[in-house]
Parts: sequence; C-alpha cells; structure tokens
Amino acid sequence: MKAPREFHYRLPGRASGFRPGSHPGTSFGPGQEFALHARLVDYPDPRRLDLRASIQSVRGEWLVRLNLQRVAVPVQVIVDVSASMRFGVKRSKLHVVADFVEALGYSAFRSGDRVGMAAFDHTERNDLSAPPRYGRGSGDVMAAMLRSEAAASHADMPTPWNSAAAGAGNGTAALARVVAKLAGRQALVFIVSDFHWPLDGMPAILDMLLHAHVVPMVVWDPAELDAPERGGLLDVRDMETGARRTVWLSGQVRAKWREAVARRRAELVSLFGKRAMAPFFMEGEFEPEALSRYFLEQSV
Repeated sequence: MKAPREFHYRLPGRASGFRPGSHPGTSFGPGQEFALHARLVDYPDPRRLDLRASIQSVRGEWLVRLNLQRVAVPVQVIVDVSASMRFGVKRSKLHVVADFVEALGYSAFRSGDRVGMAAFDHTERNDLSAPPRYGRGSGDVMAAMLRSEAAASHADMPTPWNSAAAGAGNGTAALARVVAKLAGRQALVFIVSDFHWPLDGMPAILDMLLHAHVVPMVVWDPAELDAPERGGLLDVRDMETGARRTVWLSGQVRAKWREAVARRRAELVSLFGKRAMAPFFMEGEFEPEALSRYFLEQSV
C-alpha cells in the first residue's frame, strides 16, 4: 500500500471562523498567540487572568489575556471535466487531477479542514459533486469519481490541435453557476482546468470569489505544449467539437504552435495576476512538493 501523497498549504493572511484548525485566525479563543489584554468583566474567564498586568493597570482593573486561536478553513475544488480534460498521451489530464484531489483530501484532513468538490463541463455536473466533509478518505472518494469519469472517455483520442490556441468549447457559463454558490464565502478555492475556452467571462467569475483565496490550477499535457518532433502530417481532432483536420507540420506551423502556447500562458498569468492570483501550472504529472513551494512563495 503506497503512502498518501501530501502537500502543505497556507493562506497569505488570517482566516475568520471559530472551528479549531491549523491556520492563523482572527477570532479570540484557546490559542497560544497573544493578542491583547481585556477587562475581566468583559471576558469573565479567570483562567486567563494576568496578575502582573492587572497590578500594573492604571485603572486598577483585573485584566485577562486574549489569544488568537488557530482555525479551520473550508476548502473547495472546482474541476473542469469537459472533453479536452480527457486528453493525455500517457495519462489523461483528469487522471492527473484525480491525483491532486486525492492528495488534497489527505492534506486537508491533516490540517483539520473540510474539503468538497464541484465539477462542470458545458453544464454543472451535480453527479460529480461532493459536499464539504472532514475525513481521511474524503479525497479518495472524490478522486475515484474523477477516475471513473475519465475511464468513460473514448480510448482512441488523436492529438488535439493546439487547443491552447483554439479555445474550443466554452465552460464559462457552467463555471459561473458553480461559483455562484460560493459567492461571498471565505474559503480556499481551487479552480482546476486546462482553460481551453474563451476567457472573456472569467473576470466576472473571479469577482464573485472576492472573499475567497483562489488558486487557479492550469492542467496541460506535454503533447499540447509542442508539436511532435517527427512526422510531417498530423491527424488532429478538436476535443470539444469533434471536428477533425490534417495538419502539415512545417517549420512555420511548429513555430506558431509554440507561440500560441506561450501567448496562452501569458494571457492566464495576466488574467489572474490582475486579481493578485498566481496560476499553478501542472504539466504531465502532479508534484506535491511543487505545490507546497507555490504556497510558501505566495505567503511570503
């Protein structure tokens, strides 16, 4: 039995809430981080009485110590399960996402957080949703749902025509319906997708998550990043529409392919960067250590 994969996540600021957990909070409670002194009459808890501070009090009042407690943070992962997410040379992108969700469930369990999942393609996928729950096996259940969805895809899937540039399909409306249920809530939200659809509606969606800490996770397969090194003719198919075409891989086409990928990457970085969000790119495999470094860099 393999050991569970785990990564460490942290929020850049303090979290609100009263449920005990591992994240620095804003509420007073049985924590170890001193915040301030208060009058005993306002906070009648003799166990927190500070005799030295009370003696030195100018007004001669009994003072108690108030500490900030560490709290739990709700975690929500929103997964794009559209047709393009089923592409992959070695493993489909959905299988890579399942590895991440599995690790997320275990990491949230270790941090004392509840984690839930929602999914979308051209519409909201309620059959792949899971309410927030706390438990060691919550990530395993959600990952199994995604792997089952990935297995339902067709086995024969030709290389997609540089969908980073094509932008086939539009999951914005479906994503908006999913995000609307989280609007106004404080949570850690992962949006996992290859983002191979028009991004015009993304700013409005991100505005609904103003109170949440959002981590955009861009999932790409290595075969999407560059044209095959060998061969002249390439049979490709749009994963979203099913349209087929044959491409002659000339030097100019290869250069345009690389430029389109670089342009899409820059568009995503710019889109999320305007809202102080840094996308995390997963290309081929999920690496827990890389995601831990990502959170460490974002919290500095």
